[in-house]
Amino acid sequence: MTVALLGAGKMGEALLAGLLAAGTPAADVRVVERNAVRAAELADTYGVTPTDLATAATADVVVVVVKPQDVAGVLTELGRSLGRHTVVASLAAGLSTAALEASLPPGVPVVRVMANTPLLVREGMSVICAGTSAHEAHLDLVEALLATAGRVLRLPEYQFDAVTAVSGSGPAYLFLVAEAMIEGGVLLGLPRPVATELVAQTAVGAALMLRDSGEHPAVLREAVTSPGGTTAAALRAFEAGGLRATVATALEAASRRSAELAGS
Repeated sequence: MTVALLGAGKMGEALLAGLLAAGTPAADVRVVERNAVRAAELADTYGVTPTDLATAATADVVVVVVKPQDVAGVLTELGRSLGRHTVVASLAAGLSTAALEASLPPGVPVVRVMANTPLLVREGMSVICAGTSAHEAHLDLVEALLATAGRVLRLPEYQFDAVTAVSGSGPAYLFLVAEAMIEGGVLLGLPRPVATELVAQTAVGAALMLRDSGEHPAVLREAVTSPGGTTAAALRAFEAGGLRATVATALEAASRRSAELAGS
């Protein structure tokens, strides 16, 4: 399939790199980037030829990776050249399929995407849903594209605020915990680079175990927790600090804010 990327910031470049690494020919990837310096940089790095919106509109899938406030104007301009069978996939946070469709000609298949920043290291978590004119084949195309940079789920749009709270914003929560653990290691006398490496690799390993083992996190936690041991002492301190309730409250706040932004 041919793919057009509208916007070549970090997320757009991550998708570009993933597509090329998965074997998509550079000639089948069209990039629209209005910053001439950035466009030249992408051409040198990836061998793609920057193009305009009219040419991008002829691709099988057009992926919108511009700032949410710029999406309506870009889609309106794109719609002047867009074919009815081109799929438009948007990674713009907070913009519903209805809002996207309002800026496009009737009948254009739209797919909404909520992706997170680990897309940058090809370990992203993306969730997709279909607009009123998008069908299974359109979702298949977008899923295949996003799968080059991570994992993909299909969920109904009414769950997207919860998705935003859990996985969209989720990397920031994990970075905060990692930061706290690193600072704690430094407090205990570890050099900062050592504490950083210990925490980073521990996070990677634990995440892979959670993802690939099929075990419930409680089972994995119990396997590390010896009666009366060091882990048990630390977990008791977490529970005393209300960690579970704090996490639940934080997710509720993020989901509520996502709904507010979508309605603004």
